[in-house]
Amino acid sequence: MSGFPRTTVGGLSLPRLICGSNAMLGYSHISSARDKFIKELFDTPAKMARVIEVFVKHGCDAFLSSPGDFVRQALDVTEQRTGRKVIWIATPSAGNVEEWKIAVEKCVKQRATFCLPHMCVTDVRLDGLNKRLAPELTEFLSIARKAGLIPGLSTHTPDAVICADSSNADVETYIQIYNAAGFLCQVETDWIAKVINEAKKPVIVIKPLAAGKLLPPTGFDFVWSTIRERDLVCAGAMSVYEAEEDIELSLACIEKRKASVKLQFTRSKESLMKEGN
Repeated sequence: MSGFPRTTVGGLSLPRLICGSNAMLGYSHISSARDKFIKELFDTPAKMARVIEVFVKHGCDAFLSSPGDFVRQALDVTEQRTGRKVIWIATPSAGNVEEWKIAVEKCVKQRATFCLPHMCVTDVRLDGLNKRLAPELTEFLSIARKAGLIPGLSTHTPDAVICADSSNADVETYIQIYNAAGFLCQVETDWIAKVINEAKKPVIVIKPLAAGKLLPPTGFDFVWSTIRERDLVCAGAMSVYEAEEDIELSLACIEKRKASVKLQFTRSKESLMKEGN
């Protein structure tokens, strides 16, 4: 199995490239029709496992998603095929403490390693005025820690990082949206870059390709060149071919070399071809 550059999060070694799940679970950020197509395409755990397996074989043995039996089954198939444990970064949601306890119990039962409240939990429980987390969110993190899970925060706002760092919250990492298009970013990307680079803990960047709105070379070059060596990128793929390409493009960015990927071709580019190519 090939290696991929790694970093340390919460005392655990993680690959700097993490396999994302939206492109396989039906969250396209494009349309309900696209969501339906994705769900039909990945209608069994084994089909999802084919893509995850590519990442794992290249040393990217971490997966980020909401918790659920379907995902657990896909990870089980991947582990059986590769002989390697997949580190699961789960992002459960809950409306109150009792619901959160149940969600955490499920994460433990499904053998997740990390537990990060989803942004729908995190971002409504910030005390921005005092730059701290609301008491309930702090309790959520404590419950996850006591259950043996590594806690963190999944967020769509850089304010969450500021609030957690300012109050020395018990978090080991953050999930933060960041891409060259500014897609779903709440402030300008240079400000998000500042927050990421000044965060006390490693940051996991999500939506680096802006949910398909950026070409992979453009999207990956932007995020990899503007985050720290301790930070990570989470990228999804809808096929084994896209997975291979994401990995190669990411490695090329990290190693500062030209990526060994074939350009997509249409007839309109015929005039750009040199003789013999």
